[in-house]
Amino acid sequence: MADPSARIVIDPHILVGKPVIKGTRLAVELVLELMGNGWSKEQIVSEFPGVTPDDILACLTYASASVKAERV
Repeated sequence: MADPSARIVIDPHILVGKPVIKGTRLAVELVLELMGNGWSKEQIVSEFPGVTPDDILACLTYASASVKAERV
C-alpha cells in the first residue's frame, strides 16, 4: 500500500490547504473525482505529467484513512 505521508502534502499556500500530490498542484480531491468518473490510473498519469501510479495509490490510501477517521 502506498504511504500517503511521503506523497501527499498539505500547505496553506497551495490550493488553500487542500491535500495535494507532493510537487504538484493536483488535489487529492480531483484525483478521486476523476476516478469516480471512470478515469483509470493510466489516464490520470498520462494527462498530468509528473504524477505516478504510486501517487494515485497514495491518494486512495489518504482518502481511505480520512474516511476511517471520520466520526459522526
